[in-house]
Amino acid sequence: MQTQGYQQFCPVAMACEMLEPRWTMLILCEIWSGSTRFSDIQRGVPGMSPSLLSKRLKDMAMQGLLTRAIRADKHTDYRTTPMANELEPLVHELGAWAHRHVDPTLQLKCLDDHLLMWNIRRKIQVTDQFRRKAIIQFILKVSGKSDRNYWLIVRPNGDTDLCMIDPKFEVDLYVSADLKALTSAWMGHSSFAEEIAQETIVMIGDEGLSRSLPRWLKRSSFAGDEVLTDTMDATRC
Repeated sequence: MQTQGYQQFCPVAMACEMLEPRWTMLILCEIWSGSTRFSDIQRGVPGMSPSLLSKRLKDMAMQGLLTRAIRADKHTDYRTTPMANELEPLVHELGAWAHRHVDPTLQLKCLDDHLLMWNIRRKIQVTDQFRRKAIIQFILKVSGKSDRNYWLIVRPNGDTDLCMIDPKFEVDLYVSADLKALTSAWMGHSSFAEEIAQETIVMIGDEGLSRSLPRWLKRSSFAGDEVLTDTMDATRC
């Protein structure tokens, strides 16, 4: 725990000392969502410097929240402990509480195209539209800035890769979207249908993929589209 804390015997105060250091709960969420390697965890918390992430991971391991294991390929795997896993439903409820009560206009001021696409990547649902490898290019528009381009490579076995450099494959579907509109629809503040009708999301290419976008692009767990039974799927956006 931190040397400077609340200095109280209250369990809530002691829990805060363990969880309050900036990024701690977001790191836990990223690992609960399936990231175990340093590079993948970093992609889920893009605002952290590598040095700060390394320090925080070591601190969390010392606190008993994480375990570190060296794999045969010399990479380190980080996994949550049973103690940390007890926090998972509590952290999700904290996020759901914020989603209900924080003004959406404030939420939509905190736009992050990289984080949005990293979360979209893991929410892709392989439907009958993905009988072969499909390439989907997202062209994200931000007022006053150059377009941001991302490519999703979706495979029939469920594996999905996110590329920020053109993989040089033929694109099956182009999704041109205002970043704020796509974030709003994905988080549940609006719907894909509404944004498509307003042409803030425009699709060109494979008609099957275009028509079925709401089926294969699963929205944030906080959007309230379904009753979640898998806590790992529920914890992160």
